Amino acid sequence: MSLVGIIANPSAGKDIRRLVAHGRLVPNHEKVNVIRRVLLALDAVGVSRAVIMPDASALGSQALEEAQLQMAVDILDMPVFGDENDSTRAAELMVQMGAGCLVTLGGDGTNRVVAKGSGQVPLVPISTGTNNVFPAMVEGTTAGLAAGLVAMGRVDLGKVSITCKRLEVYVDGALKDIALIDLAVSKERAVAARAIWNVDTIHEVFLCRAEPSSIGLSAIGAWLHPVSAADRSGIYLRLGPGGTTVLAAVAPGMVQPVPVAQWRVLSIGERVDVLRKPCTIALDGERQFTVRPDQRVEVAVSDRGPRVVDIDAALREAARLGVFVDSHGKA
Repeated sequence: MSLVGIIANPSAGKDIRRLVAHGRLVPNHEKVNVIRRVLLALDAVGVSRAVIMPDASALGSQALEEAQLQMAVDILDMPVFGDENDSTRAAELMVQMGAGCLVTLGGDGTNRVVAKGSGQVPLVPISTGTNNVFPAMVEGTTAGLAAGLVAMGRVDLGKVSITCKRLEVYVDGALKDIALIDLAVSKERAVAARAIWNVDTIHEVFLCRAEPSSIGLSAIGAWLHPVSAADRSGIYLRLGPGGTTVLAAVAPGMVQPVPVAQWRVLSIGERVDVLRKPCTIALDGERQFTVRPDQRVEVAVSDRGPRVVDIDAALREAARLGVFVDSHGKA
């Protein structure tokens, strides 16, 4: 039996950056439409079953209201607490159920918490967040086709996916948390509104992806030393005067000069001490926890990130194999 899990974050794209910058808003009714299109595509390629994470906005239930489907679709049986841990728990349960692929709707933060529970089950991330480097701006129908092909084993996963990197943060020697794109050391001492949008409050930045087309903190490093998802390295930046200045798109519609006092390339597995304490640590754009002066905090670039499906590569491989062509050579 082929099973695909769907995890949609109703809060994605609604943080303070939408107010202080010009971030797009993806309303819940559009997320419902995306889920429905994913389901219809999964059904079309012959997936046996889909399971959807429950949430307070009932995105999954609404998506099912007008969808005529042959496959079985269930809302995952789990308690909902309305925090980011819901997505981690949902991913863990879907893995235990034997999911062959997980489709996510959200931004970098959503995928970060999903990756904490997904293991090596491949992800198909659809962008519905504010700052989006990890998920792709993609039509839900094609994302669903790719997810279905992977879950059913109709394309070679090794040819159509990549195991991404991640940033690991250690507190007093123990792994505390992870990030998929960026980790920022904030001068602010409280988590507060969580979202990082003011570069002046940041002391240090660690990046495992920094591409010229990126937006957010990774855009700063992109102009100094581009790093793709496939590159086995990362970047460390210490912001401030005395070095160089980078013009970067730090948020939607916000392109500004950012002073960088020091930067260097990081190798896989190398641990770097956080210099400023006390501070707060932000993971993929959101402050997560505070650090006391007596704590030692280290950050490393790791190659133990989630496996992610390249949607275009999956569909190209399906075309090469003739997956969508009948035995008579006609569609």
